[in-house]
Amino acid sequence: MATVTPAAVAIPSFTGLKSARVSAASVPRMSIKSSLKDVGVAVAATAASALLASNALAIEILLGASDGSLAFVPNDFSISAGDKIVFKNNAGFPHNVVFDEDEIPGGVDAGKISMSEEDLLNAPGETYSVTLTEKGTYSFYCSPHQGAGMAGKVTVN
Repeated sequence: MATVTPAAVAIPSFTGLKSARVSAASVPRMSIKSSLKDVGVAVAATAASALLASNALAIEILLGASDGSLAFVPNDFSISAGDKIVFKNNAGFPHNVVFDEDEIPGGVDAGKISMSEEDLLNAPGETYSVTLTEKGTYSFYCSPHQGAGMAGKVTVN
């Protein structure tokens, strides 16, 4: 590290110059705006990187149609492996989501991706989320309304 001695520093003289009033607040404000802009760009870049890295999306499935019918809306859909499915209570509750152990890909444990038969979503807007990672076709149903035909199917590509 260099050392500065008083002999090495020449201080110019400004005698005879008129003083101009300079607002010190304007200089830091520019720095703050620039800094905030840089932070915003960094945050956006980080968020984009995280989204691209995870490459996972979410799809929302309504439990009960808006017209009151007992159905999953939509009841037949496709997703990519790793996408999240959010089942959202809409109408005609209580509901749950149970994957049929005989109609899911081999090696997948239906108990780990299903709600329990006794666990129910009882209020509007309540959700149950699941992420499916194995490719194949999965059939699911609402146990309280299975007899009324409340069932669905998801294909994981």
